[in-house]
Amino acid sequence: MENDLFGICPFVTTQKILTGKWTLLIMHCLSERTLRFNELQRTLPSLTSTTLTKQLRMLEDHGLIIRTVYNQIPPRVEYSLSDLGKNFKPVLDELEIWGNQYIEFLKNKNQISDQTNDDTNKNEMMSF
Repeated sequence: MENDLFGICPFVTTQKILTGKWTLLIMHCLSERTLRFNELQRTLPSLTSTTLTKQLRMLEDHGLIIRTVYNQIPPRVEYSLSDLGKNFKPVLDELEIWGNQYIEFLKNKNQISDQTNDDTNKNEMMSF
């Protein structure tokens, strides 16, 4: 069913494009500036070169990034957002805002949880 809706439903289509674990981070890095392969890899050190290559090819196939090869020695290849990819920048900005809000939520939740655990431990200690 999901494949039937690709290209029809905007949510299924977007989800299919953004399925890669590193897709959003790569898009974020390229929204800041044009980068070479090794620069991207240094920015995302946990990302293997094989996975980075696959993700970049997928983003290029979907028209979100442009791969520019310069005819020089040594070879130079740069990656940048296409116009379609640049149109995604406001979405990345909103995801960053929401992500920061969620991080604050988690911090507050953990503080409340820690405080509740402390109160429970104090009450248990007092009951002896």
